[in-house]
Parts: sequence; C-alpha cells; structure tokens
Amino acid sequence: QVQLVESGGGLVQSGGSLRLSCADSKSTFSFYRMGWYRQAPGKQRELVAFINNGGTATYVGSVKGRFTISRDNAKNTVYLQMNSLKPEDTAVYYCSAYLADVGNYWGQGTQVTVSS
Repeated sequence: QVQLVESGGGLVQSGGSLRLSCADSKSTFSFYRMGWYRQAPGKQRELVAFINNGGTATYVGSVKGRFTISRDNAKNTVYLQMNSLKPEDTAVYYCSAYLADVGNYWGQGTQVTVSS
C-alpha cells in the first residue's frame, strides 16, 4: 500500500515561492508516475503537473514556466517548486502516485494560500 505524505504548504505573498514535498514510504516509488493536483474552494480537483518514472515532466495550464516538478527516487520523494505565485494558485495541493494497473493513490493534501 502506497502512503504519501505531503509537506511544505503555507501562506505566502503574491510573487513569492514555496516548495512542496511528497514522500512515499514504499520502495516501489520509482515505478510510479507522480503528480501534483490542486483543488480550490468550490472547484474540481485539477492536474497541475506530473513526472514519469523516467523523469519527463508535463505541466498543465497557467503553471507552465512558474512551477517545476522533480523527483528523487533514492529518497522516494517528489517535489513541486512553485515560483511567482499568484492568488489564483490558492488551493489544497495533493500528491498522487499512479500505476496503470492500479490507478491513483493520494496524499492527504497540503494548503497553499497566496495573499495579494
């Protein structure tokens, strides 16, 4: 069973930066495609970025050029570096681990609040 634990959320001013981390306790981490999603109040959960087990990253929408996803398989950890944050980035951010035959595992979420 994959267990994902996120950290690094908080309150930051517009234009600031945060780095989220997501650690997996299992040694099978390297097999998973890892992703970050976010859910703002009253909105559906949306994909932010994902990185496959070969290290290729994909970004969605307005985060392109501002966010960077990376992974360290030796530490079973995926990161999301968020720069030039905007108030519209405010959301609960969720880490996911995806395997084709299994589906998504989810972390508990971490709150990111960007003040204007």
